[in-house]
Amino acid sequence: MISADQIREHMEVRAADGTHVGTVDQLDGPTRIKLTKTDSEDGKHHLIPLDWVDHVDAHVHLSKNARDVRSQWATIN
Repeated sequence: MISADQIREHMEVRAADGTHVGTVDQLDGPTRIKLTKTDSEDGKHHLIPLDWVDHVDAHVHLSKNARDVRSQWATIN
């Protein structure tokens, strides 16, 4: 698993297929990334498990494609 200290607020999150799926708002505990709601099509926060992170450079890169990410992430207001 990727170390949470590599992930910073405002980093772009990209799916395995290169699609932009969100922007990091903050870490939600030790195991999840909370995405900003202002960058969301439905205006809600979404949570992504750190287990989905493939690697981190200037962006957070996920191991799932955008379709799978959007169908499996948790949604909160």
